[in-house]
Amino acid sequence: MTTTLAVTKRETTGKANAALRAEGNVPAVLYGAKEESTKIAIDALTFEKLLRTAGEASIITLKGLDEDKEVLIQDVAFDPVKGGVSHVDFYAIERGKELTTNVPLEFVGEAPAVKQGGSLVKVLHDVEVTCRPSNLPAHITVDVSVLEDYGAAIHVKDLPIGEGVTVNNSPDDTVASVVQAVEEAEEETAAVDMDAIEVEQKGKGEDAEGEAAAE
Repeated sequence: MTTTLAVTKRETTGKANAALRAEGNVPAVLYGAKEESTKIAIDALTFEKLLRTAGEASIITLKGLDEDKEVLIQDVAFDPVKGGVSHVDFYAIERGKELTTNVPLEFVGEAPAVKQGGSLVKVLHDVEVTCRPSNLPAHITVDVSVLEDYGAAIHVKDLPIGEGVTVNNSPDDTVASVVQAVEEAEEETAAVDMDAIEVEQKGKGEDAEGEAAAE
């Protein structure tokens, strides 16, 4: 997925970026293996909307520089006090070359084992892939409806991977699984323990009766 984002070059640094943010903009930087680091500014609302809809794995075309630049979102910093995006790093893609990045997993469906009282455990939330920019997926779908029983699991090798995309995680890495709910497991354990106590007490009673008869 490719989208566009308007940017402007900036000269502000450090505390001067506060005035930039007050105007509704976000300071950012563009860099890459063969790209000179460039300080830029982007509209805060536009970027936050793009981040929600396209995600960090999408290719973005930056417009407004000397030439258009295809980039990936490398890092996003958030203001812990005021909220919102406070800084963005963009990584320039080298045309014609493969890239390696993380792609988020999107979980869909409902696991039958969860309906039976199990708990869905999501072990991975993204995977690392290598591919050409044109083949980069915005996300990889994980259908959990195949998890029918306790202990059932989806592994990396089970993911639907598009043509030209290589996943670098181990094929046997667990993506998601269904485990027995803790409360249910504790109840069953308690029930087993009570049965054992009853059997033990019954045995002692029989022994006592036998000893009394012998006397």
